[in-house]
Amino acid sequence: MSTIGILGTGRVGSNLARALAAAGHTVILGHRIPDEATPVKEAGIDPSIRFADQRATARAADIVINATPGDTALERLTELRTELADKILIDVSNATHDAADGLPGDLVYPGSSLAEHLQQALPDTRVVKTLNTMLFMVMTSPQTLATPPTVYLSGEDDHAKETVATLLGDLGWQPAWIENLGGITTARATEALILLVPHVLRRHGFQPFAVSLTR
Repeated sequence: MSTIGILGTGRVGSNLARALAAAGHTVILGHRIPDEATPVKEAGIDPSIRFADQRATARAADIVINATPGDTALERLTELRTELADKILIDVSNATHDAADGLPGDLVYPGSSLAEHLQQALPDTRVVKTLNTMLFMVMTSPQTLATPPTVYLSGEDDHAKETVATLLGDLGWQPAWIENLGGITTARATEALILLVPHVLRRHGFQPFAVSLTR
């Protein structure tokens, strides 16, 4: 089992933390400021999960998950270049501007992707994009959907993607549901799928779904 550091203590980060801790991993939740972890602790998160600031979290972890807001993630993670060197960085976020109603709006990196910018800024880190094409509750409970969902992998390092696929298995993802798209530039496609999300949410509300392939 690995030590997994999760940057971000919101719904995505805390949900992943619970599931990965339950699967037997050592989990550290990284917050930006000392008091930020308090609401999460009070929400009844697993007492085995440790808390630290984001720099200490990245330093101590074997694998790091970026669950911070995508529109500010590049600047934040670039500051952790030394701590992230020689590690796998799993990027699950989408970089969008907010629409007037607070839902995702236009892409921050049209014609590119956050994952590509992270890989360029962190050349000694193996970036893998995944889990960004679904609502957060599906990330850790894919079997609850009526139709088998798809989770996509984008990244330059095949071994890193194999490691991430194993972690996805710990979260309940079956091998047949995991689609390896290829290099990091393929993250442009999956990040662009966020443009569907606000329209679905406005019509159906905050109900679990994933953008999936059917064959």
